[in-house]
Amino acid sequence: MNRLIAKAGLFLLAGVLVTLTSCRKEADTIAKVEVVDTANVQFPNAMVRLYATSTIEEHGSIIIDDTLFTDATGYATFNYSENYNLGQAGVFVLDIEVRSGDTLTGTGVIKVEQETTSEETVIIQ
Repeated sequence: MNRLIAKAGLFLLAGVLVTLTSCRKEADTIAKVEVVDTANVQFPNAMVRLYATSTIEEHGSIIIDDTLFTDATGYATFNYSENYNLGQAGVFVLDIEVRSGDTLTGTGVIKVEQETTSEETVIIQ
């Protein structure tokens, strides 16, 4: 009888350990774009657009096209945690378009990695 209780206890303990270790909460997936001018000074209030460009002629609807303005320190921070699912390999590569007024522009590309903060700097001129 004691052996049966001991085996049941071990089985229950193993089940609890597997359950606890497999329920991992995903970390945030962030794209952070720094905008600087040609003197490498951070540029506030610039419009930053992140968008996907199709690499094939026929494609479905493009769902990533987001715009934010840089804060006082020259950063625009996009949270793509809802676009990432645990177990997924990679997230996406996005084009960056930066504008300020009618004359200052900049472009770039950012590779957004899962569960990390991916950063890119764009020079506006």
